[in-house]
Amino acid sequence: MDYQMKLFICLAFLFVCFTSSANTPYELPRSSVIELEEKSSGRIYPLFIQLPPSYTTNTDQIYPVIYLTDAHYSFPIVSGAMRFPMNSGLMQHAIIVAMSYEKGSKGASSRIRDYTPTSAKAWKLQTGNAKAHTTFLRETVMPFIESQYRASKTDRTFVGNSLGGLFGAYILFTEPDLFSSYILGSPSVWFDDYAILNIPLTKAKAKIKVYLSVGEYETPAFGERQDMVAGAMQLRDRITALSNAEMELNFAVVSGASHATAFPTTAIQGLDWVYGIKRK
Repeated sequence: MDYQMKLFICLAFLFVCFTSSANTPYELPRSSVIELEEKSSGRIYPLFIQLPPSYTTNTDQIYPVIYLTDAHYSFPIVSGAMRFPMNSGLMQHAIIVAMSYEKGSKGASSRIRDYTPTSAKAWKLQTGNAKAHTTFLRETVMPFIESQYRASKTDRTFVGNSLGGLFGAYILFTEPDLFSSYILGSPSVWFDDYAILNIPLTKAKAKIKVYLSVGEYETPAFGERQDMVAGAMQLRDRITALSNAEMELNFAVVSGASHATAFPTTAIQGLDWVYGIKRK
């Protein structure tokens, strides 16, 4: 076989290899998807799970867990944003668990039902299932994660945005010790005529950190339907007035951000506040 024929075969082989790899779906490293059933309703909810880089080598370590709502949106954002800080030693390693919507349902109907704390008569879709969804989280999701992985039962962080932020505020008010930290991005305080502000706040037994954030442009003046800035400020004031020494609140406004763009900054800044390792 002459040199030109050998070169042709090699190039053809490389072409096939590169073509095949180009069609390979990208997957987040160390991630998996499992499904859990909510016993009370029979609904199936997928969970997106990612283990930290050190999980397989540090076999004695118990890891904090970050629980996200709106999995399809939040999981790749938080996973990507945390990768460099964790790999650089600037952030604690943590397990990421993102809760998706009911399997087989349209995302909007599932999240509106499960993330809202009150039943709003004006809404065509079902609302007001936050209490049951909290029970599912407490009695099914957390026990599974803590039995299958080296996951902390005390160091848990909730991350939610928009209706997910409203859901987080509901848990904070009713079962604050379910999480040790809360990151509430642009919470939909306006839902059902600001009903969340009338829910009594249960006092926390342990120290809790709350990072509350909203985009600078989340107001009708910049084309938003609701004044999310005013709502976030009312929620801030409500938490401040009713909290005790066990609750630490950090309120931030994301400069130049709208409702569609504020969350990535809220997530990484909030997680850095909770899990960041400050260098001297």
